[in-house]
Amino acid sequence: MPPAGDGEEDVPIQPKSIKALTSLMLKRTYDMFVGNHSQKLPLDEQAQRAKIASKMHDEYSSLEGYVPRQPPGGGAGGARPAAAPMPPQEPTLNSKSASAKLIDSVAATGLSKQYPTAASQGGGTAGKQLILHSSAGGSSGAPISGRVTAAGKAALTGTIMIPTAAGGEKEYTPSASLAKRIPSKWPRPAWHAPWRTYRVISGHLGWVRSIAFDPGNEWFVTGSGDRTIKVWDVASGQLRLTLTGHIEQVTGLAISERSPYMFSCGLDKMVKCWDLEQNKVIRNYHGHLSGVYSIALHPTLDVLATGGRDATCRIWDIRTKVQVFALGGHDDTVSAILTQGTDPQIITGSHDKTIKLWDLRMGKTLSTLTYHKKSVRALAMHPTEHTFASGAADNIKKFRLPEGEFLHNMLQQQRAIINAMAINEDGVMATGGDNGSMYFWDWRSGNSFQQGETIAQPGSLDSESGIYAMSFDRSGTRLVTCEADKSIKMWKEDEHATPESHPIDFRPPKDIRRW
Repeated sequence: MPPAGDGEEDVPIQPKSIKALTSLMLKRTYDMFVGNHSQKLPLDEQAQRAKIASKMHDEYSSLEGYVPRQPPGGGAGGARPAAAPMPPQEPTLNSKSASAKLIDSVAATGLSKQYPTAASQGGGTAGKQLILHSSAGGSSGAPISGRVTAAGKAALTGTIMIPTAAGGEKEYTPSASLAKRIPSKWPRPAWHAPWRTYRVISGHLGWVRSIAFDPGNEWFVTGSGDRTIKVWDVASGQLRLTLTGHIEQVTGLAISERSPYMFSCGLDKMVKCWDLEQNKVIRNYHGHLSGVYSIALHPTLDVLATGGRDATCRIWDIRTKVQVFALGGHDDTVSAILTQGTDPQIITGSHDKTIKLWDLRMGKTLSTLTYHKKSVRALAMHPTEHTFASGAADNIKKFRLPEGEFLHNMLQQQRAIINAMAINEDGVMATGGDNGSMYFWDWRSGNSFQQGETIAQPGSLDSESGIYAMSFDRSGTRLVTCEADKSIKMWKEDEHATPESHPIDFRPPKDIRRW
C-alpha cells in the first residue's frame, strides 16, 4: 500500500492533447511579446556603419584618387560665375534619418582609413583629374559648344582600367562584348497560299474514318462508320463503287503501289485484302484480339502492318496471311503506324503517350520516344526528308530519323485532340482536330500560316465537326478531309492569293519549348 499522507489524497494529472498544449504555448508566447509586438529591432550603429562603408568602397573606391577638375578662369573659357553662398539655415530637429547620418559619418571618416586601396597608397589614380563629359556642357559644366575636348577623346578611346581586389588594375571589358546579341537563327517560313474548300461530297451514312489514294491519282477510297468502303473519282467527286464486307466501322485503308490490292481494317477485328480487279475480298488476316485502328503497307516488301486496341502492332505476310511478328511493348491502343524502306522501317504511335521505332529484322524496339504528355493519335512522314511529325493534344512535334532525334515543337498550339495529319512535297502540313479545327503549317519553320475551322453540314450538330482522317493526293495540290458530319471535303490553294494580300505572320520564338 502507498504511504499514508496527512489526510490529502493525490490528485491524478489529466493529460492534455497536443492541440491544447500548442494553444497554451502560443498564448504564453503572445503574452511575453505583446508589449513590443510592432516595434522594430534596434539599429546596430556599428554594423550599419561597416555595411555602408563596404558599399561605398565597392562603388566609389576607383574614384577616390581623382580630384575635381577646376573650371578655367577668365572669360575665354566661358566659365560660369561662382554661385552666391547660401545663407546659413537653422538645423531642424530630425532633419536627417539615422541612415543618412551614418552615411555622412562614414563619408567624413573616409574610405581610405577603412579600406586602403591602390589610390590611397600612392599608386593607381592618385593625383588624376575626374573629367565629366556632357552633351550640353564641357568638363565640370563648362560649355564647349558641342565639341569634345582632347582629354575627353583620350578618355573615350583609351583603355579603361579598373582596380582589382588584390590592389592592382585590369582592363575593363563591357558585358556587351562578352555576350553579343545575335539575330535569331530560326528559319523564316516560306510563303504559302491559303487553302480553301472547293467541294463537299456526301454519300456516307456514318462518320468518315479513313481515306487512301490510288497510285495513279484517279480515284480515292474512304471508309466509314456505316461499314462500307466507297470509291470516288478525284476529278469530279462522283461515286464510282461501294464495297461491303465489314460488320463494324472501317477505321483504316491502304492501297498497294505494286499490286492491284487494297487493304482495310475495322473495329470488327478484321483485316481484309481486296482484289480491285474483281472488287471482292480474297484474304482475311486473323489475329487481333480487339478493334484494329491503324494500317500501313511497307513500300518495298510484301508486308502489312496493323495496330489496334490490343496494344500490339502485327506484321503480316501479304501472300501467305502468316503473322510474321507481333510487336508488343505499348501499354495502350496503337493508333498510328508509319512505314519506310530504311531503318527504322516501322514507327508506331500509341495512346500510352509514346512513339516506338522498330527493327523489322529482329522484331524488337530500337528506341522509345517519350516526349508527348498526351495520347499520340496521328503520325505523318515527310515525302522527301528523313523526318516525321507526331500529333497529340499537348503539342505537335517534329523528329529526325533514324535516331528519332527531337527537333522542335510547332510554334503554335492547336489546343485540340489531333486525329489526322498530312504533309506534301511543298512543305505544307495540315492537321485536323477533334473540334473541327484545321491548321496549315510551314514544315521548315513550324509556323502556322492558316488557322480555321471546318463547317458542319446543315442538319448536323455542332459537335459533329470533328476531322478523323485526311490525305493529300499524289500531286500534293489537293487535300481531302474525312469528317464527323458524314461528309468529305476537298481543299485546294487559293489561286488569287499573293504575298501582299496574305502576308506572313511570323514571330521568331524566344524560348521555344524543347519538350
